[in-house]
Order: sequence, then structure tokens, then C-alpha cells
Amino acid sequence: MSIFKKKSGDAAESGKLDMDAKAAALASEPDEDSKIARMLKSMPKWRYWTLAALAVVMTVFQLYIKLIKPMQPWAQIPLHLCFALVIVFLFNPMAEKCKNKDSKLRNLWWIYDMFLIGSTLVVCWYFLSHADALNLRVLSVDPMTTLDKTVAVLLLIVVMEAVRRVVSLALFFVLIFFMAYAFFGQYISGIFRFAGMSFGQFCETLMLGQNGIFGSPLSTSMGTLFYFMVFGAFFSNCGGGGVLIDAGMKLSDKTAGGPAKAAVISSGLLGMISGSAVANVSTTGVLTIPLMKKAGYTPEEAGAVESVASTGGQIMPPIMGAGAFIMAEMIGMKYMEIATAAIIPALAYFGAAFILVHLLAKKKQMHAGDGGLKYEGSPILPRVYRLIPIILLVIMIFAGMSMPRAAIYCTVLSIVLCMLAKDTRMNGKQLLETLIEGVRQASNVAIPTAACGIMIGIVVRSGVAVKVAKLITSSGNSSLLIALLVAAVGCLLLGMALPTVAAYLIANTLFCSAIQGLGVEALVANMFIFYFGVVAQITPPVCLASFTAAGIANASAWKTGWKAFFFAITAFIAPFMFVYRPSILLIGTVGEILISCVMTACATFFLAAGVAGYMGKILNVVERILFFVAAIMFILPGAINDIIGVAMGAVLVAWCLIYSKRQKVKTAA
Repeated sequence: MSIFKKKSGDAAESGKLDMDAKAAALASEPDEDSKIARMLKSMPKWRYWTLAALAVVMTVFQLYIKLIKPMQPWAQIPLHLCFALVIVFLFNPMAEKCKNKDSKLRNLWWIYDMFLIGSTLVVCWYFLSHADALNLRVLSVDPMTTLDKTVAVLLLIVVMEAVRRVVSLALFFVLIFFMAYAFFGQYISGIFRFAGMSFGQFCETLMLGQNGIFGSPLSTSMGTLFYFMVFGAFFSNCGGGGVLIDAGMKLSDKTAGGPAKAAVISSGLLGMISGSAVANVSTTGVLTIPLMKKAGYTPEEAGAVESVASTGGQIMPPIMGAGAFIMAEMIGMKYMEIATAAIIPALAYFGAAFILVHLLAKKKQMHAGDGGLKYEGSPILPRVYRLIPIILLVIMIFAGMSMPRAAIYCTVLSIVLCMLAKDTRMNGKQLLETLIEGVRQASNVAIPTAACGIMIGIVVRSGVAVKVAKLITSSGNSSLLIALLVAAVGCLLLGMALPTVAAYLIANTLFCSAIQGLGVEALVANMFIFYFGVVAQITPPVCLASFTAAGIANASAWKTGWKAFFFAITAFIAPFMFVYRPSILLIGTVGEILISCVMTACATFFLAAGVAGYMGKILNVVERILFFVAAIMFILPGAINDIIGVAMGAVLVAWCLIYSKRQKVKTAA
């Protein structure tokens, strides 16, 4: 358990900090008071045991198709989605959200939920009984029967309702917009006009098309993401997550701005496993944010630092966010190739965050141990063995083992290792609830991947993707930068409204082919839109990670969002560097990659100085602008721009340090 104690001072304050630390630690420990256990405890027994049975059966199904024998594609992918739908409806029943305690009204909501579950079972029966026939079906040739259309309508209803409950209303309305476009696009004038779809074509596109609900994104959810969600739950609850958090705390408790640096390190390490910005904030933020405030950071700064660090977990190898797994499927690359390519940008992102909080600490004249905080938790070294599963996972994948199989083996290893120590040892109930937690997370990922198939199917069939590509290409004819800016703004708008997975999938469909059409490689183009989909989580006006952190910090959500936006400015510039410097993604010769590493480090350092407003002294407006200009020079192609950037930044740093030293001498005299 992570425990920070105050060396001296008010005992009440010390007790509060101890309680904060304990609360955070309990969130990652496998005891009966964990979050998932409390949620399950409050359920009626019939729901608890139904969910437990579903989690076990779904896991057995996933293990069977991966380790023993795969089923027909038209059987296993729909079955995966149907499991996820039923689990989502049972975990999030409408009756519990009903404020009116009238039993009749609650019963009506349960009837509605039973209708949804029954509809899901009908969909499941249809695909299991028609799998062989669907394999032989010819798209756009064989007619849609009444049964086909009925099942398609039921499928659409249950998927849309699941989106509304566990994803977001924003995605719900985006899908409504595209479905309306499918029928009324023929009445639009201009470039986006198309012939429209009949009801039969609409049902066929969404349910039976290769780009529909059961397309490659949902296939990735079934074939890869499920196993990593379950692994992440067991790794975290079996003690691995606690070691990562404590390691970040221990590495930074004796430096200026230690709590903020702990947030950067801990959230980055934990983010490699969870891949969820909001989950990271909720897990590590309850500990790091109060400590940052105690050390001297404002509530807005504390919330911003935590949200920036937590969001970066989705771009941090070896286990990035779910979007990275889907990217591998979309462009036909091995996942580890994508994870390897992301190493330099991820290090630049967290390096910038680390330098930034250090400079802010110096600017505020903080010192090591400010606030009287010191890590006094369990020693880290005796617990390092709990990280073996994640280390072995990376080794297995690099050695060529399939990712799902590696995740399965490392999940079993996590369970075995947790039994070695009393503080992590789980009983049967705790293991079951950890499995339920992992299956629930996997189900919550399956829903948006299926839902985005609705939009993708309509966009592909209507030709919208081609039309958007033409618009971006025409702007790119005059300037690639303008085309990239158009795509970046589109990705940010999608990312602000949607989860990262959904934002990436939609942006991939709308913008990726257009960027590639301008001569940009597939990996670079996908990384470009993926990064903007991720950083949208901390981009105002809608920034869930920042809002979550602001709630913990008791800070203004709006101010915290804008602070996070500026603190993460590196992530907004890095994608443009991908395009102009593909060697940052390890594409090119060794010499080109080394030069890009140096240039990226310089850009990161100068950006951090400009954002913090400090470099040995407090910077004035002109000095900050010059630091920003020096950093931006590295984005532009050409050796001359690199030389200008290095020279400008070096002169600025030298000037600031010399001026600061002279001022100290004058003060001492």
C-alpha cells in the first residue's frame, strides 16, 4: 500500500493525507472494498450471479476460439457482441437510473431491459443458426428477407441503446446523423449528394456488409482487445498496478515538485496497462492531486498535470490504448511495429511533461520535500517480481507469439504471482470479481467498435470518404500543411465528443485515405489522426480527463482544461513532425532517426520552457514567444530550419541562465 506521511506539522492535515493515500491504494488492491466489489455488492443476487456466469461463459468462449478451435466468422463475432450487449444492459439497467421509486415505473423499465436482452438473444440465435448460409451469401445480389430485416432492426436498436448507456450521447447523435444521411442524402445539393439507400440496402449494409457492425473494428475487439482488457484487470488487481504507482512516487519524492513528477511517472506507467485517461485520473489522481496541491501547485495546475500524464498512457508503449490495436488491424501491420514506432513520440510527450513540472517547481521556488511529504510505503524492490507478467508479455510479442495468446499466458502468470504474497493473495470471490471487471471493460470497448461500424458502412457505401478525400486533397495541392490542419481540426472535434476508439475509427474513415493521397505513408497518416484523437481528451470545451481531474482537485473545470491543453502542447505539434520527419516513427536510416531524436529533444525542451515561462528566471512575453518559435522551427522540413531552431534556442537558454546568474550575484552583493 502506498503511504505518504507528513514529517511534522498539523496532525489533522497529516491524517487527511494518510486517508487520501489509503483511499488511492485501496482502489488498486484486491480487497472486498474495491470499486467493482462495492458495485457488485449493491446488486440483487440474481443479477450478481447472472453477470458472474456470463463473465465465465464469455471467457470460456474466448479461450475456446483462441486456444482450441475458431468458429465460423458469422458465428463468433456476433456471439462476442451479444455477450457484450447483455453484460452492458445488466450492469447498467434503466431501473437503477430511475429517480422515481414507484415500483410500477421501475417494473416498466425492467420490461424494457428484458426486451433488449431478448432482442439480443434473437440476434444471437439468427447468426448461430444462419452462419453457414451467410458465408455463401453474395452481398448486394441475394435479397434481404423479412427475417433478415427484422433482425437488422433489432440489432440496430440494441446497439444504439448500448451506446447511449455506456459510451456517450455524442456518439449516439453522430450515428443518428449518418443514418439520416443514408436516407436523405439524395435531397442534398453539392458534393455530398448521393443516390440514397433503400431500407433493404440500409439493413444489409449495417448488418451483413464487410464495413458494417461486424467489420474489422469489432473483429479486433473479439480477437485481441478482450484478452488485453482481462489481462489489465488481473495485472492491476494482482499487485502490478500498485508497484507501478509506488515506483513513480519513490522515484520523485526527493526532488522539487516531487508529487507532480510522481503523477507523470506513475500515470505514464499505469497508462501502459489501462490505456484509459479517465481511469488513470481516477486511480492515481486521488493520491497525486492532493499531494501536488500541498506542495504548492494550484488546484488547476495539479488537475492539469494529472490529466496530461494520464492521457499520455494511451500513446505509451508497450500496451497503448485500444485504438492502437485497431490501427494495427486497419493498416495490416503487426502491433509491436506500431508500438515500437510510437516510442520516440511517447518519450517526448512524457519528457515534456516532466520538464514542465520541474520548471514550474523552480518558478514557484519549490524544494525537495516541500509540504513535508515523504514516501513511507512498502519497499519497491521486494515487489518488483509482480511486474514479470508485463515484461514477459513484451518479450513474447517481440518473439513472434500472437498477442491474444501472450495476454492469456500472462494473465495466468499474474494470478499465480499474486498468490505468493499475503497482501495480494485473492480468494475465489475476488478472482471472480476481477474477471467480471475485465469482462465488463472488454464489453464497454466492444460497444463503440460495433457502433462505429454503422457510420463506417454508411460512409463507405455513400462515398463520403472519397468526397472528403477530394476536399482535403484539393487543399493539399496548395499546401500540405493546410490539408493537415483541416484533418487535425476534424480529429479534435471528433475526439472532444467521442471516446478515443470511436474518434479514431471515424477519423480513419474520413481523413486517413485523404492524407495518404498527399504522399504520406499509411503508418504516419494513422499516427497523425490517432494522436489528435487522444489529445482531444484534454482539449476544451469537452475534455473528460481534465474534468475528472478538476473534480478531484476542487478546481475550475474550464481553467483546468485550458491548463492541460497548454501543458500538453507537445502532443499537438508532434503529429506534424511525424509527417515532415517520418524518422521520428523509426522510418528511415539510423542517421536520420538519430538526428530526429536530437531535434525532437530540442523541440520538447524549448516548448516546455515556453509553456512554463521559466528558464533560470521568469520569462517575459517576448522570451516565451521566442522559445515557441524555436520549437516550431523543428516542425518545418529542411536542415536550415533545424539550424535556426537549435541556434535560437541555445542563445535563449544561454541568455536566460547568464542573466539569472548575474541577478543572483547582484542580490548576494
